[in-house]
Amino acid sequence: MVENSNGITDRYVSPLSERYASREMQEVFSPDRKFRTWRKLWIALAETEKELGLDITDEQIEELKAHADDINYEDAKAREKQVRHDVMSHVYAYGLQCPKAKGIIHLGATSCYVGDNTDIILMREALGIVRRKLINAIAELAKFADEYKDLPTLAFTHFQPAQPTTVGKRAALWINEFMMDLEDLDYVAGSLKLLGSKGTTGSQASFLELFNGDHEKCVKADAMIAEKMGFESCYPVSGQTYSRKVDTRVLNVLAGIAASATKFSNDIRLLQHLKEVEEPFEKSQIGSSAMAYKRNPMRSERIASLSRYVIADALNPAITSSVQWFERTLDDSANKRLSVPEGFLATDGILDLVVNVVDGLVVYPKVIRKHMMAELPFMATENIMMDAVKAGGDRQELHERIRQLSMEAGRNVKVEGKDNNLFDLIAEDPAFPLGREELEASLDPSKYVGRAPQQVTAYLNDFVNPMLRENEDVLGWKSEINV
Repeated sequence: MVENSNGITDRYVSPLSERYASREMQEVFSPDRKFRTWRKLWIALAETEKELGLDITDEQIEELKAHADDINYEDAKAREKQVRHDVMSHVYAYGLQCPKAKGIIHLGATSCYVGDNTDIILMREALGIVRRKLINAIAELAKFADEYKDLPTLAFTHFQPAQPTTVGKRAALWINEFMMDLEDLDYVAGSLKLLGSKGTTGSQASFLELFNGDHEKCVKADAMIAEKMGFESCYPVSGQTYSRKVDTRVLNVLAGIAASATKFSNDIRLLQHLKEVEEPFEKSQIGSSAMAYKRNPMRSERIASLSRYVIADALNPAITSSVQWFERTLDDSANKRLSVPEGFLATDGILDLVVNVVDGLVVYPKVIRKHMMAELPFMATENIMMDAVKAGGDRQELHERIRQLSMEAGRNVKVEGKDNNLFDLIAEDPAFPLGREELEASLDPSKYVGRAPQQVTAYLNDFVNPMLRENEDVLGWKSEINV
């Protein structure tokens, strides 16, 4: 039996950790990060309570700080087997290391003080990673769009040949959706607040008791804890937990990114089928176990696969938020432990792949032109007809003749399997008072892309590049994919 990277062969290990998500994102949702954050919150609570007049000493707080990171996991695990409560097990373990501060750890708080506040803190950190990778994906796409803004390509509606566009303009469509995701992410991340110290039902009754009925101190406690943990404020009202609608909003941002990534990856997969654009394919990479010649778009397929998971995963917090009873119920806990971290881990893997694919995209202009020229004679007929009218032809007669010739050329393509010879048929038809040179001028693909190149330039200059300049500090990141 072959071991995985963790050396585990006899039980399930999530592919999100083994294959898809970065080490950086995994660390955010690691036990170490969670339990160290719990201890930071307990320190912030003790400091706040001391500053608001409770009998807590500097010596006790210094003892708590001395053991903020060296978590005695074995003591916590052993205790949890006895009491079946993770928070109280860690309170107990922290107390073993801090005997002088033992009596004031978690004073007045409920489990959600550490659990929910930590969840908010970790989601904000994870959104920061997602944001950085999303901006780099946009930056790579912007380079690609600018490089190919003038390259005409056959555009499709309903996946049927339509009026031409450019390769760069198509990339601008991908960028636009990711830019919308960035707007959503910034709004949601900017709206995150701590739960604070709300107590068992959100009424702060325990803290009101601790502060001898001083309502102002209860209000100050929330603000002081928020500031110590790097937040501007706490949610003004809550039950025992922050509203689970917060998780819904966060996961919806991830689902939006996943939807944009799916659109991008599906377009790449279709373009690779057409042999116009190809995702990176390494020298020793195997495309198929049976067909050695194949170059499958496995990265784009993986983007689509993981994105489908994230989109479906966003239903979890939405359903969970809708079924929370009164001030709290516990049917959210197990679901949150899975849906929130896994949504982030999968999105992290998606963006790694997007950056990797865009960075190594290969464009085949000759194939693109070949496909364009197979359809362009049909699209050029209106221009040819107008030029022929200017040269003295009758518009109605020319329209009917072009219709007949188009039907003949279409039959040659579809029934006979021949190339599109509409241009030759028109050139040979005496009804059209145009020389071959004039007709050939009508088949310049750049005449049919409209304002696509100018639209790309304007979009990049007016919207994308200003955002990238504002975020120069996060640019230059390169992705690594595991498999």
